[in-house]
Amino acid sequence: MGSVFLVPWAWLDAPANSLHELNFKTVAMALSDKAIPLDDPRPAAEPRLAIIMGTEGDGLPHETIEDADYIVKIPMYHNVDSLNVAAASAVAFWQFRNK
Repeated sequence: MGSVFLVPWAWLDAPANSLHELNFKTVAMALSDKAIPLDDPRPAAEPRLAIIMGTEGDGLPHETIEDADYIVKIPMYHNVDSLNVAAASAVAFWQFRNK
Protein backbone atom coordinates (compact mmCIF):
# COMPACT_ATOMS: atom_id res chain seq x y z
CA MET A 1 0.00 0.00 0.00
CA GLY A 2 1.18 3.54 -0.61
CA SER A 3 2.73 2.98 -4.04
CA VAL A 4 0.40 5.67 -5.37
CA PHE A 5 2.80 8.14 -3.75
CA LEU A 6 5.68 6.83 -5.90
CA VAL A 7 4.08 7.58 -9.28
CA PRO A 8 4.57 11.19 -10.38
CA TRP A 9 1.32 12.79 -11.52
CA ALA A 10 -0.09 16.28 -12.01
CA TRP A 11 -3.35 18.03 -12.89
CA LEU A 12 -2.89 20.58 -15.67
CA ASP A 13 -5.45 22.83 -17.37
CA ALA A 14 -3.66 22.62 -20.73
CA PRO A 15 -1.61 19.44 -20.37
CA ALA A 16 -0.15 19.16 -23.87
CA ASN A 17 1.00 22.79 -23.97
CA SER A 18 2.48 22.69 -20.47
CA LEU A 19 4.28 19.41 -21.10
CA HIS A 20 5.62 20.50 -24.50
CA GLU A 21 7.13 23.58 -22.82
CA LEU A 22 9.01 21.15 -20.56
CA ASN A 23 10.26 19.15 -23.58
CA PHE A 24 7.98 16.16 -23.02
CA LYS A 25 6.35 14.24 -25.83
CA THR A 26 2.77 13.37 -24.94
CA VAL A 27 0.73 10.20 -25.27
CA ALA A 28 -3.05 10.59 -25.14
CA MET A 29 -4.59 7.26 -24.17
CA ALA A 30 -7.80 7.29 -26.21
CA LEU A 31 -10.16 5.14 -28.23
CA SER A 32 -9.68 6.89 -31.56
CA ASP A 33 -9.50 5.85 -35.19
CA LYS A 34 -6.19 7.76 -35.32
CA ALA A 35 -4.68 5.80 -32.42
CA ILE A 36 -1.63 3.59 -32.75
CA PRO A 37 -1.36 0.36 -30.73
CA LEU A 38 0.31 0.44 -27.33
CA ASP A 39 3.23 -1.68 -28.55
CA ASP A 40 4.17 0.74 -31.36
CA PRO A 41 7.87 1.49 -30.71
CA ARG A 42 7.76 5.23 -31.50
CA PRO A 43 6.46 6.57 -28.17
CA ALA A 44 8.78 4.32 -26.16
CA ALA A 45 11.76 5.73 -28.07
CA GLU A 46 11.10 9.27 -26.80
CA PRO A 47 13.50 10.47 -24.09
CA ARG A 48 10.78 12.30 -22.10
CA LEU A 49 7.27 10.94 -22.24
CA ALA A 50 4.08 11.95 -20.44
CA ILE A 51 1.01 9.70 -20.48
CA ILE A 52 -2.30 11.58 -20.42
CA MET A 53 -5.31 9.64 -19.13
CA GLY A 54 -8.94 10.73 -19.21
CA THR A 55 -11.91 9.98 -17.03
CA GLU A 56 -13.68 6.65 -17.23
CA GLY A 57 -16.93 8.06 -18.54
CA ASP A 58 -15.88 10.76 -20.97
CA GLY A 59 -12.22 10.06 -21.66
CA LEU A 60 -10.02 12.96 -22.70
CA PRO A 61 -11.27 16.23 -24.18
CA HIS A 62 -11.05 16.31 -28.00
CA GLU A 63 -8.51 19.16 -27.97
CA THR A 64 -6.22 17.24 -25.59
CA ILE A 65 -6.26 14.25 -27.93
CA GLU A 66 -5.58 16.42 -30.98
CA ASP A 67 -2.71 18.27 -29.25
CA ALA A 68 -0.92 15.06 -28.20
CA ASP A 69 2.16 13.84 -30.05
CA TYR A 70 0.81 10.30 -30.03
CA ILE A 71 -2.68 8.90 -29.65
CA VAL A 72 -2.40 5.38 -28.25
CA LYS A 73 -4.91 2.64 -27.57
CA ILE A 74 -4.62 -0.68 -25.81
CA PRO A 75 -5.48 -3.53 -28.18
CA MET A 76 -8.37 -5.61 -26.81
CA TYR A 77 -10.09 -8.81 -27.80
CA HIS A 78 -13.32 -10.76 -27.32
CA ASN A 79 -15.62 -7.74 -27.86
CA VAL A 80 -14.05 -5.78 -25.00
CA ASP A 81 -13.88 -2.14 -26.09
CA SER A 82 -12.52 -0.36 -23.03
CA LEU A 83 -10.86 -0.73 -19.63
CA ASN A 84 -11.44 1.33 -16.52
CA VAL A 85 -8.86 4.06 -15.99
CA ALA A 86 -7.03 2.18 -13.22
CA ALA A 87 -6.54 -0.90 -15.40
CA ALA A 88 -5.64 1.15 -18.49
CA SER A 89 -3.14 3.20 -16.47
CA ALA A 90 -1.49 0.06 -15.12
CA VAL A 91 -1.12 -1.41 -18.60
CA ALA A 92 0.24 1.85 -20.06
CA PHE A 93 2.64 2.43 -17.16
CA TRP A 94 3.97 -1.11 -17.57
CA GLN A 95 4.49 -0.62 -21.31
CA PHE A 96 6.40 2.64 -20.78
CA ARG A 97 8.05 1.65 -17.48
CA ASN A 98 11.60 2.41 -18.66
CA LYS A 99 10.83 6.06 -19.49
